[in-house]
Amino acid sequence: MSEIKKQTITHGSPTTRLAVEIAQKAKNASSVLAKVSSRIKDEALRAMSVGVLSESSFIIEENKKDIEEARNKGLSQSFIDRLTLDQGRIKSMSDGLVQIASLKDPVGEVLSMWKRPNGLLVGKVRIPLGVIGIIYESRPNVTADGAGLCLKAGNAVILRGGSESIRSNLAIGEILRRALKWVDLPEESIQIVPISDRNLILELLKQEEYIDLIIPRGGEGLIRFTVENSRIPVLKHYKGVCHVFVDETADFEMAEAICLNAKVQRPGVCNAAETLLVHEKIAEKFLPSVIKSLEENGVEIRGCESTRSIVPHVKQAKEEDWYEEYLDLILSVKVVDSLSDAVSHIEKYGSNHTEAIVTRDYRNAQLFLNNVNSSTVIVNASTRFSDGFELGLGAEIGISTSKLHAFGPMGVEDLTVSKFIVYGDGQIRT
Repeated sequence: MSEIKKQTITHGSPTTRLAVEIAQKAKNASSVLAKVSSRIKDEALRAMSVGVLSESSFIIEENKKDIEEARNKGLSQSFIDRLTLDQGRIKSMSDGLVQIASLKDPVGEVLSMWKRPNGLLVGKVRIPLGVIGIIYESRPNVTADGAGLCLKAGNAVILRGGSESIRSNLAIGEILRRALKWVDLPEESIQIVPISDRNLILELLKQEEYIDLIIPRGGEGLIRFTVENSRIPVLKHYKGVCHVFVDETADFEMAEAICLNAKVQRPGVCNAAETLLVHEKIAEKFLPSVIKSLEENGVEIRGCESTRSIVPHVKQAKEEDWYEEYLDLILSVKVVDSLSDAVSHIEKYGSNHTEAIVTRDYRNAQLFLNNVNSSTVIVNASTRFSDGFELGLGAEIGISTSKLHAFGPMGVEDLTVSKFIVYGDGQIRT
């Protein structure tokens, strides 16, 4: 390795030395990946897809060990749901890798070209970010999604999952690295941090010389910890307080189906609905039916005064409920007097994640789209579609609500930056 590596790795604690070693190996690999052809990257991704599927029994076996330990620790059912891998979720991981392979390679894409009065031809072209660190909790599928997207965009990746999923992550990582070896790419292009020592995270977050971007995925506590301790730029979202607004013109059957899906289909994820807003003109007709359906599916309702006047048995919503990301079968419900009132509520209590409107009025749909500034705004569909795979990105590396440099579900293009290229013919500046 380089002289810098030899010098750097000879001092500091064992944790520091391990962090530097991981980061430098990733940096070295990123130099190779930046020059790799689309064909080779896609071959690796397809090999990863086959490997994940063919080794599903091994992955599930290791995942069961993680689940057993999580249950012994008394972790919540929603947490265990995010941790669990079955054949269906492994198939989704495999499909995601194939879809990433089918995407257009962003690296080398010329974004624009223009000619200056002095004859210089100036352009912008996409290049990889370099090395990306992903810190995440419980969801082992992030290992495959993150590795696949980073590889497609020509980046090396360091993946640090939570201690509760370390066996699952190491199993998936082993399969992915085999695929890299098969196409003669550096195995260090994908590194799974092998220990769950919190101090190692702190040391990795100091490696700004080698790591270009950190993406945390998990609860608000993890994300705030990462932001507070990182010397490296962080793309983040703190939480997903997602809303469904049922407009006065909504089709009730459609609205009820969307509300149920948004809350119940998988309540422990960031794009699940946490608040239902209902226009006052339809509240008396719509709320009894939708609340009954939600409660039959195990949802606890916390309602405003107007909601409770229509369905008296529901719990009283408190001010803090409107800010809450429950990640559970709990839903806040509020009656609003207009679309403008719904937008104002979202502006005050939302987290810039995902909002949906159910309406048959085109003008209201457009007003909602134009006035709600969350990263994903949806008309007549569930908030659960705020997801990279569902939106056709192949998979997602995360969801950014920080607007720098990406906003919303992040796909392969969001793992690149642009550089300027300039063609001259002897021009000098005067």
